[in-house]
Amino acid sequence: MNPPEHGGPGIVRRALCPGSFDPVTNGHIDIIGRAASLYDEVVVAVFVNQSKSGLFGVDERRDMLVEVTTEFPNVTIDTFQGLVVDYCRAHDIPVIVKGLRAVSDFDYELQMAQMNRGLAGVDTLFMPTNPEYSFLASSLVKEIAKWGGDVSSLVPPNVLTRLQERTRARG
Repeated sequence: MNPPEHGGPGIVRRALCPGSFDPVTNGHIDIIGRAASLYDEVVVAVFVNQSKSGLFGVDERRDMLVEVTTEFPNVTIDTFQGLVVDYCRAHDIPVIVKGLRAVSDFDYELQMAQMNRGLAGVDTLFMPTNPEYSFLASSLVKEIAKWGGDVSSLVPPNVLTRLQERTRARG
């Protein structure tokens, strides 16, 4: 007897890629694209943190993600506030996909994964980043852009345009 494909008839494999995405980087797109090849549906959710003002507003980050994920028809973009596991429960998503750049990422993310599993039975898939993006972090991109550095190889073109406009405006 052959195992059922994709979990059996009528079962849709869904995953969540949560994050702040401030701004969206090529590393984010790499993880989203790889998750999209593994799951039937991938929801990319922009976390709303009321206590922290980012470079881009939540709606701007959502819009940038919509633009850069058009090549992945099984990816949808959303926003959320609160616990990731509550979002997963409300949307019937059993797994979270997280990209890991270094061992230091793993230490923190493992604790979160164990907590999410304990709270809601939500599993976490850790995906090592492409070595090309192992150093890449949104905070570094913002810092480089702020000082006029070239970040064109680190972010998608539409994000680059917005990033340049925003950092010029904040001057």
